Parts: sequence; structure tokens; C-alpha cells
Amino acid sequence: MLLEVKNLVKHFPVTRGLLGRAAGVVRAVDDVSFHLEKDEVLGLVGESGCGKTTTGRCVLRLIEPTSGSVRVNGEDVLSMKGPALKKLRRNLQVVFQDPMSSLNPRMTVRDIVAEPLIIHNIARGSALNEKTAALLDEVGLPRTALNRYPHEFSGGQRQRVGIARALALRPELIIADEPVSALDVSVQAQIINLLTDLKKEHGLSYLFIAHNLAVVRHISDRIAVMYLGKIVEEGTSDAVCNSPGHPYTRALLSAVPVPDVSVRVKRAVVLTGDASVGTGTGGCNFHERCPMARPACREQAPELLEITPGHWVRCPG
Repeated sequence: MLLEVKNLVKHFPVTRGLLGRAAGVVRAVDDVSFHLEKDEVLGLVGESGCGKTTTGRCVLRLIEPTSGSVRVNGEDVLSMKGPALKKLRRNLQVVFQDPMSSLNPRMTVRDIVAEPLIIHNIARGSALNEKTAALLDEVGLPRTALNRYPHEFSGGQRQRVGIARALALRPELIIADEPVSALDVSVQAQIINLLTDLKKEHGLSYLFIAHNLAVVRHISDRIAVMYLGKIVEEGTSDAVCNSPGHPYTRALLSAVPVPDVSVRVKRAVVLTGDASVGTGTGGCNFHERCPMARPACREQAPELLEITPGHWVRCPG
């Protein structure tokens, strides 16, 4: 098993007043568990604010989780420090959502892509130049781009630079945090196809974070649906998209655009209420928007149940 996340929790304190006294916590990630095998893509999907990006950042240790465990190839990520953590980062890379803000505007493409190779003492001199140029070849950029700056490229080209940087250390796992959400639809398809080709060529695994189920379904082997800090459904891509068990998953699927307006109207699932991360009530965190909610839902949080082999649903509706 490449990645194993168990009971991951990340709470952010809520403070009030001039003295910043604690008034509660925001349960951004609340007891999340999942795993990822080698050469596999797990799609983590949910609407904005559900905690999926926070989950990815906790796995990378860009932020420290409140509790839980994260293991990569059996090694405890959260206990690593110093040289051990630096070594892990060679095997665990990230592609960020906004390619403009994730690239240093004062650095050329050559410097951006070469930086991880220099930090980890992989190449210097002419060998560094050749490796950097070869990485641009892999992501479909001309070598003439090496001496240009991020602002001189389109959004899709900038994202290719970000992918080249993530690919430089030849990691096993790349966490792609909404890598296509800031791009035009036609460019989204190009980037998704590029990620798919790189996966086949290098045997990569992806934790693919997104809010668009249509995009996630295209690239993922398995899908985990997240709502307000909890995973509410998990299974193979076909199982989740063809036989959704949770009412929230069905609502997400109904929001996927289809060409036929009449079909879109028939399948629409409209959720009432607001999706906001609060301090928790002890009950189901979806009960205020669920069309099938019962009084007991306010008191008792449902557990994940395996409705078919490998297909887990929290409170199948």
C-alpha cells in the first residue's frame, strides 16, 4: 500500500474578542480514513469548503494535523523530521490549483523546474540543464520556454510547468489539488490527458482533488466523496457514479452538465440550506440539507457501511 490515512483530524480554533479567547473549533477534517495503492488514482471530490484541500495539505505536512496517522510505504509521515522528512519529499509531490500563484514570478522556467533537483543534490551543471530540458519535453513545452517567466505563458502552459516541477524528483505519489479548475474547458482536457499519460509512463499514483465529478470520473480508479470534513461515500469510479448510495453524491452527480436540457431538469437534485463547517452537533452533518432526514439524524452520526464489496456509504438513502 502506497498511502494509508487513518482517522485524520484537523481542527482550526475559532477565537473571539480582543484577547483572542477560544470560542470553539472548525472541524475542517473530521476522522477521515482512506488508502491508495501503487499505480492507482483516488479522486477526492466535494464542494468548496468540504475539507478536501486541507486533507491533502495534512498528508503533505504543509499543515500539521490535529491527530490521526499518515503512512507512505509503511513509514509514519507525521513522526518524521529533518533528513528523513526531506527524503520523503522526493517521493511525495504536489500540483497546486492556481498555476500563477504557485510559480515564483521572479524565476525563469529553468530555475523553477531545476530547483528541486538542486535542493536534493540530484544534478548540477550540464546534467542539470539536460534534465530540466527533458522535463519540459515530457509535459509538452518547447525548450525555448526555459528562459521565459511565468507571466509570459497561458494558464495551461503554467500548469504544465508546475507538473514538470512535481515530476522532477520522480515521485511515486502526486497530490493534484484541483489542477484544472482554473483552466478553460478545452485546456482541462489537455491537462487531464497529460496526467494520464504521465501516470502510464512513470507508474505514478495520484490523489486527485476536485469538485467536478465528471473530471474525477474520467481519471480516477476510485472515488471518495467528502462533505463537511467527513467521507460520506467511497468506491470504484463506476460504482459511485453509476450507483450512488448517499444523497449528497446523487446531488453532485445531478449538477454535472449534460447537453440535453430536458434530461438535466429531470435529474436535478436541489439541496436546501447552507453548507458551512461549524463546531459540530453530534448528529449527521448533512441532515439540514438532506431530503430524507429524520429526527434521529440530528442526534446520531451514521457510520460507513459496505453496501456492496468495496463500496462504502455513510447512511445509504
